Amino acid sequence: MFNDYIYKWLICKCKIDMKLIKNIFLLSLLLAMNCTSFAQQQTFDVISYSLPKGWQEQRNEGGVQLSVSDKKTGAYAIVVITKAKESTGSASENFNNDWLKLVKGTVQVNDAPVLEKPAKENGWDVISGNANYTDGTNTGAATLLTATGGGQMVSVVLMTNTKQYQNELLAFMQSLKLSKATQNSVNNQAITNNIGGLSIVGLWRDNHLEVSGYFNGFPQYTAGYFRREYLFKEDGTYTFRLKNWSTLLKEILFASESGTYTVSGNQITITPNKGRGEWWSKKDNNTKLWGNRLNASDYKLEKVNYTFEIKYYSGTNNYGLLLNPKKNTERDGTYNQNGFSYTQSRTGESIIDNPPGFKN
Repeated sequence: MFNDYIYKWLICKCKIDMKLIKNIFLLSLLLAMNCTSFAQQQTFDVISYSLPKGWQEQRNEGGVQLSVSDKKTGAYAIVVITKAKESTGSASENFNNDWLKLVKGTVQVNDAPVLEKPAKENGWDVISGNANYTDGTNTGAATLLTATGGGQMVSVVLMTNTKQYQNELLAFMQSLKLSKATQNSVNNQAITNNIGGLSIVGLWRDNHLEVSGYFNGFPQYTAGYFRREYLFKEDGTYTFRLKNWSTLLKEILFASESGTYTVSGNQITITPNKGRGEWWSKKDNNTKLWGNRLNASDYKLEKVNYTFEIKYYSGTNNYGLLLNPKKNTERDGTYNQNGFSYTQSRTGESIIDNPPGFKN
């Protein structure tokens, strides 16, 4: 993906000599033939890519940031991949808007971007442009790639103040792939988007540690915990799981539920179609082990309408989901005026382990 733009960007912006360009060209052919054999492709929304070795990756609701730096020299390279969002503008308008927001809104750019010839890929209209920038005492090169198709758009931003990481950037750009642009994916996104442009799609977790009391105002934690998770999928279905491991009880409680959901503004309606609760014995009093299943039963399925809000917490650099049913519910439990709070799992990793033989 975007291979036509790679060499111009490297030649114009990194000031590489011609001998090195030839070496990079040969390297790029080698990478193109072998990258799938040694680099695992990762996916975020509609874009897949390979994470360069030694780079850091941070994910949040709005996108992915990949970065690497050298503290001794001050050299760095940053890549940002945005989450696809609904588009009502043209490919050129989308590029111009994101250039102002993602590039000029981040660093100082005095010149207009140098645009490359537009391209088409997998139903997307791709536009690329680059320019030099200053960031305090640093100078560097910024490139923006935007893809517009199927009523949505997505962007990739690259910034670097050195040619030190040019091979990694080259390999990364060669690994980029766009999924096919379809109108259906846009419709699903429109269903699940909040008013603020943040999506409820993903895994949301709540982990409450058991407290035996307080000493000098500080909670005294036991080994117990109470965990709940919602997984909202792009196709409008969801799963809910719960696990309670309390030092005060002999049994472990595990519950699971699945169904569909719809979003309208800041309202989400959850409609279950099946749910089940199970009680398990403890094994060696170990919070990570399951004993034997003691009992199981279906429970009342309850359609509930929630007011919801997605908030960003700068202290943890993460998003929180607040669900407020304004009443007690079968799946959430006893209501309080603040509703129920969940934290986004940026890696998609669950904190609830399924009991032996569990089938969703």
